[in-house]
Amino acid sequence: MSALVQVRSSQSVARADTAGLPLQITFRHMDCSPALATRIRALVSRLEKLEARITHCHVIIAAPPRHHRHGALYDFHIDIGLPDRVIAVHRARSGARSHEDPFVALRDAFRAARRKLEDYRLTRRGHIKSHSQPPRVRRRAPSGAR
Repeated sequence: MSALVQVRSSQSVARADTAGLPLQITFRHMDCSPALATRIRALVSRLEKLEARITHCHVIIAAPPRHHRHGALYDFHIDIGLPDRVIAVHRARSGARSHEDPFVALRDAFRAARRKLEDYRLTRRGHIKSHSQPPRVRRRAPSGAR
């Protein structure tokens, strides 16, 4: 199965075919990084092995504002489409100094996405209860009435 990978940047749009699901990578306020795009493809393929029902994936990388010299953190947004819902991961400025490195921020964002996918799988299989029905409450009869 061939899928479309679309990489967007403020300057260019590149498309490539890879095995797997439709993947869209958007770079905001920065140039396209082939190393980041390759790492994203590898991490998405791992998620696809975890959950085969993924229909699409959109990863947005936002560079820190240019007026910061030190302490600027990368933002990652990951939207994973499933047949019955979309799982969204938003790792914006978690406060960790390690997120000055985009690869560390990417790793943490995909770890959060993996945890959300595992929760989705457990809920779908029925291992985690869903409280769709309100709890049953037993009403007491008034003390004077019988």
